[in-house]
Amino acid sequence: MANIFDVLSERGFVEQATHPEELRELLEKESVSFYIGFDATADSLHLGHFLQVVAMMHMQRAGHRPIALLGGGTTMVGDPSGKTDMRKMLTIEQIGHNAERFKQQLSRFINFDDDKALLVNNADWLLNLNYIDFLREIGRFFSINRMLGAECYKSRLDGGLTFLEFNYMIMQSYDFLELFRRYNCKLQLGGNDQWSNILSGYELIRKVEGESVYALTFKLLTTSEGKKMGKTESGTIWLDGDKTSPYEFYQYIRNIDDRDVEKTLALLTFLPMDEVRRLGALEGSEINKAKEVLAFEVTKLVHGEEEAQKAQEAAKALFSGGANLANIPFTEMNTTDFEEGKDILTLLQELALIPSRAEGRRLIQQGGLTIDEESISDPNLVINLDRFKDNKLLIRKGKKVYHQVRLV
Repeated sequence: MANIFDVLSERGFVEQATHPEELRELLEKESVSFYIGFDATADSLHLGHFLQVVAMMHMQRAGHRPIALLGGGTTMVGDPSGKTDMRKMLTIEQIGHNAERFKQQLSRFINFDDDKALLVNNADWLLNLNYIDFLREIGRFFSINRMLGAECYKSRLDGGLTFLEFNYMIMQSYDFLELFRRYNCKLQLGGNDQWSNILSGYELIRKVEGESVYALTFKLLTTSEGKKMGKTESGTIWLDGDKTSPYEFYQYIRNIDDRDVEKTLALLTFLPMDEVRRLGALEGSEINKAKEVLAFEVTKLVHGEEEAQKAQEAAKALFSGGANLANIPFTEMNTTDFEEGKDILTLLQELALIPSRAEGRRLIQQGGLTIDEESISDPNLVINLDRFKDNKLLIRKGKKVYHQVRLV
């Protein structure tokens, strides 16, 4: 079996690593416990998280032990990395609920039976720390000057960095130390935007325990234009099928830029790399076949083969004009909502198809909206009951985004 470090490198995961040759040798000779942290800031994981989940799956298949760390404690502070403002403060109850949802989702991808993987919550050790003892034991190892030079803090200094957030790096570093002490965890993985935080944990263990541990970060899931993948006008692409339907999920993946196909196949599927390169090399209209394979494989991993099949069939039916509406996203609305009519811009906002009325007007003026295959040119159009056929209304935004309204 190929060394997992080489596998992750070939598939495009690896961005930075401490002592890569040593780490590669360690992964070759023993089963390594490693961890990835997930702060519980929402009630579902999203597509960006899924890249890290796939990396965990690769590592577990190679015989290493994942530790999925739920951030019940760190979420109460909030990671400033990549943020222009302080994160929204959540209650303990909200964080607990979100952490439980993460636990359910992660269990679909990672095998936690018989200690093959661990699911741990850092609230277990962070919430009961004695502040003075913590400062004396751990805080003395952190240089303020060096912390201020870290990218996660540097970008926030002009706009204002709270003391609350300033503690985040120390808390995440302490997580690595606790996991090393409790479970002999020798490796922390994460997105490349976490490099400063991960590196500080690696250094803390070496200073406090005098032991060798390692840090490795992944490339972020971005488009060829450098934007984070998984964000749309209507919001985040979630792994929860109730927040982003399997059809919407499939369509998002199906519609990625041609230039991103090979990279995304390598990162988000388990197809052999020879097949990834073959599909990525297709040109012209043939690249659409590769996109269909990509969308099906990723949707299958996230939602199961049956839902992936339904999403693919619905997408093909809509594309060919023989629309099977059963499997596309829909919203149920009351008949009374339309008795006096509802203006089209309000309806589009309620369906989360547009972020603002101005965007909706622009969409309609540019000919990007149809209702039941009729092009809409009037942004002041009022939708009433006469518009519905069999209590249904099919809206198409652009060429590929479909949504149905069903009256109840």
